[in-house]
Amino acid sequence: MPRRSIWKGSFVDAFLFRIKKNRESLMSRKIWSRRSSISPEFVDCSVLIYNGKTPVRCKITEGKVGHKFGEFAFTRRRRPYRTNRGKGGKGQKSSLSDIWHKKEIQFR
Repeated sequence: MPRRSIWKGSFVDAFLFRIKKNRESLMSRKIWSRRSSISPEFVDCSVLIYNGKTPVRCKITEGKVGHKFGEFAFTRRRRPYRTNRGKGGKGQKSSLSDIWHKKEIQFR
């Protein structure tokens, strides 16, 4: 992905730019600007980042500096792949005993 030019600097929303000096107000704030970059002033703060539905709590560490706030508040729900869907589930193969049982019923 192309990087922002160096002479422009990293993007920080005007709202965050004003409050980044006052750390106490940042602790209890919700951040709607997912496109803003995380600067070193935000380290060791816990912020609420809006994901489109609800705010998600995120602890800012040194490793997150330079990334965007939106990278740490997922907007889509994680649904792991499930193999066992239960009896009668779609895609489940019936066993040989079930097949023989069905054939017995047909011939009676």
